[in-house]
Amino acid sequence: MKYRVTHTTAYTYSEAASLSQNELCLVPRGTARQQVISSQVSFQPQPQYVHRRIDYFGNIAHVIMIEQPHSALSITASSIVRTGRAQRIEPESSLPWEEVVQRLRSHPLFDDLEAYQYSFLSPMILINPAIESYARLSFPAGMPVLEGGMDLMRRIFTEFAYDQSASTVETPVDQVLANKGGVCQDFAHLAIACFRSLGLAARYVSGYLETLPPPGKPKMVGADASHAWLSLYVPDEGWVDLDPTNNVIPGEMHITVAWGRDYSDVAPVKGVVTGGGMHTLDVEVDVTRME
Repeated sequence: MKYRVTHTTAYTYSEAASLSQNELCLVPRGTARQQVISSQVSFQPQPQYVHRRIDYFGNIAHVIMIEQPHSALSITASSIVRTGRAQRIEPESSLPWEEVVQRLRSHPLFDDLEAYQYSFLSPMILINPAIESYARLSFPAGMPVLEGGMDLMRRIFTEFAYDQSASTVETPVDQVLANKGGVCQDFAHLAIACFRSLGLAARYVSGYLETLPPPGKPKMVGADASHAWLSLYVPDEGWVDLDPTNNVIPGEMHITVAWGRDYSDVAPVKGVVTGGGMHTLDVEVDVTRME
């Protein structure tokens, strides 16, 4: 499937800002099922410094600095991508989850070692006994790791309410579990915390979701907005994406931007500003199918 994605972030300041510096993670990355045909990022006003780099996780990042008085800042990322279907894997054929934990710890292969770093705590994903207890309901002894992962995804989708008022961008995972509600970022963080509590490796994925619902059916949550899901490491198969917000394995309608340990590694825009007083933020995302 071919898509045009436009993501605009606009800040308006009550007073002139004298300087602002931001790191952006807005350009989709190439993957096994995704080709980036073109991408560009534009700014208003034009920064005095713009640097494009590849971060530690292999994501495309931009660092910008505006060193002149400005009362507003607009950042627009426009990309054209072609996506493909997800790989076909039989969940029941994956290794038992206990064997996966042992393999990660011994990391005999480079892929295992690379995945091992995603089995630890990270800034926005902490673990407590309640999270581990919730995870173990999907992982009895001998459960194939992907089958258990898909059961956990289904449970989060079924037992939690999509509620934008239930959380903020900084809501901790234990509160999400207690509230039984949140948004896609929260559900991805919760699933990752559950996997890591058992010693499994999971990473956070940011991107977009386009949907074309059947007649009379509701539109999938997350369309025409930034979206988030996660990837679970399955030895000998690689990383398998799971979307607990919609209870699906991401495919052609999911557009990947970046991945990291949690949201803090791949926030679309983060930075500092000098001056500016109070500010307002407006974000618009448009995902358009081109064929």
